[in-house]
Order: sequence, then structure tokens, then C-alpha cells
Amino acid sequence: MKITRIRFEKASLKLDPPFCPNWDPLPRKQFDATLTVVETDGGVTGYASGDLMDGLNGYEALFVGEDLFNIQKHVRTLETISFHSGRYWPIEAAIWDAMGKALGTSVSILFGGASSSIPAYASTGAAMSAERRAESARLIRDRGFKAMKIRVPQTDLQLGIATLAAIRDAIGNDLEVMVDLNQAWRMPGDTRRPLDLVDVMRFVDACADYGAYWVEEPLPMEDIEGLKRLRGRGVRIAGGEMVRTLPEILNLLESDALDVYQPDVVLAVGLERTRIIAGIAQAKNRIFTPHTWSNGYGLMANLQVTAGLGGAPFIEFPYDPPTWGEERRDFLLESPIRVDSQGLLHVPEGPGLGVEPSWSHFKEFVA
Repeated sequence: MKITRIRFEKASLKLDPPFCPNWDPLPRKQFDATLTVVETDGGVTGYASGDLMDGLNGYEALFVGEDLFNIQKHVRTLETISFHSGRYWPIEAAIWDAMGKALGTSVSILFGGASSSIPAYASTGAAMSAERRAESARLIRDRGFKAMKIRVPQTDLQLGIATLAAIRDAIGNDLEVMVDLNQAWRMPGDTRRPLDLVDVMRFVDACADYGAYWVEEPLPMEDIEGLKRLRGRGVRIAGGEMVRTLPEILNLLESDALDVYQPDVVLAVGLERTRIIAGIAQAKNRIFTPHTWSNGYGLMANLQVTAGLGGAPFIEFPYDPPTWGEERRDFLLESPIRVDSQGLLHVPEGPGLGVEPSWSHFKEFVA
């Protein structure tokens, strides 16, 4: 079966009220997404999304005419493109979607079929007062989640400590709580210096006192020595969501810089290379569980790979109502992805990635 065409459908959702993520200095008034479409001569079409896919510059022609199942060549091709251009891993995800459909099985089975569901953690995005976040923790617990993640502004580490205290006062130990400092990368134009190592050490120690499950991206990923000094202080250190290349994240693994490795399969090193990363992490008795903050397709690609490989204690579920819920996040999909009453995220029964696009958001319908 040959790939006959790769193309992209743009979509945008107006956000009213806007969403104010901790990592972005500007409120988001719209949510842009790109659907990647991989067509074949066998009548099978694969879909995926993640990066906006701008600036591909005709490189999609490098895949046309190639065997759909030659995944190793497709991955090497994407690695050469990413050196010169952007994060185009949704092409690989769409190829896996098409392969699964052609074989009549899910991507999770193609990756090993280790599990059919994973406990989800509610990954909040906005920074807010300690009292408001504690109230949201109650709602998240009542929704069935067993874990949640809070965001802490770079300029107010004390707010993070106060928020942990408020959550523990409100719901005790009913939820595992992760903490994200968003220090590993910056939005365009955000030129602030990273946090100081000593300040982060004190913050990590406070998080340990409140039983935090992990502290995520406390420093830039290139500060390997700083990350290593944060480990072993009573709380896991997590990161790696946007690491661009396999050698970069292998360096983190070889340096034993992190307890939790989080490369996103549609934004970092792709699906097939993640198989290597997860295997090494698990062999070193470290945790692999990916970042999933893109859209419903990105969440599903990461779920399929993680469930297939197994071993993740939790998987990220972007969820911060009322400004970030399943309907906004999954507007590209026919149906939003939801956890069950026990906070489990299940692999869909369908083949490939197990989800299909909702064409009402696109200018052109694609059969």
C-alpha cells in the first residue's frame, strides 16, 4: 500500500471566555489546529494533529509513492526535515493511524498492547489563587480523577506552596498532586531568565513537604547538572516534553537527569522513537509518561503509544474547566475524549488512533 498524498486542513475555534495558560503571557482568544491527512492507494486514510505544520515547504512529497508500512524510513525522513524546519511528527502519527486501519487494529496493539486503560491526571493550565485552585481540586476529585497537576507562575513560587497547602486542607490526600513550573521552554518573545537553582531547591523541598508527586520543568532541560541536584530531595523531577531530538533526550537518560520522562509523540521525537525512550527509561527504573497538551488527536496519539508500551502510573489529561474542557480541547474530533467515573482513560475500540475528525470545523470536506 502506497502513500498517494499528504495534505493539511486548518481549523480554528473562538474562545470566549479566553483561556489563560500559565506558560503563555497572552490570553488565548482562539485555538488553532491543523489536521494532517495521509491518503493511500488502498482506500485507507490516516489522520493526526499536534503541531500547526506551517512551513513544511513541500517536503510532504518525500513520502508520496513510498510504502505506507516503511515506518523506519518515514521516521528518518522526518528527522532530516525537523533539522531544517519544524515539528512535523503528526505525519508519523497519521501514518500509524492509517497502518492500524489497514490492519484492523489499534496503534496501542501495534506498540505492544500492554494495557487498555491508564489512570489520567487532570492537567490544569491556568494559574489562580490558592483558594480557587483548592475548590477546583474538589471538583476534579469528585469527577473521578485520582491525580491533578497545578501550574505555578515563575514570579510567585510562594503561590505554589500556598496552593499545595490549600489543596491538602481541602481534600487531604485524596489526590496525588503534580506541580509544573514551565521552565524548560518559552513562548515566542518571552525572554525572562529561568528561575535560580537555589530558589528552585527551596521550592522543591516545600513540595516534598506537601507530598507532591513530581515537580515538572523546574529548570531548562540543558541545565543537566542543576536537574541532577534537584533529584533525591523527596519529590520526583519531570521534564522533556518538547525535546527536539532523540540524542538530546538520550543524553538526559544517560545523565540520569530526571525521574520522569515526558516527550510528546506529536511534538518531540515521534511515536517510533518514543518506543526507545520508554524502554530505556523503564530499564533504568524511571517513569515514562508523555506530555499531551495539543488537542484531542495529540492526546489520543500519546495514549495509544503509552498504553501499548505500558508502565505509566498516570497519563496527562488536559482539563481545567470552565475555560479548558473536553469540548474545546477536542473540537477536531467527532466526540470528545473523556475519562470514566474512576478517572481511567480508555483506549478506544476502533482501529488506528481510534478517533475520527469532525468535518464541521473545516472549510473543505475530505472523504
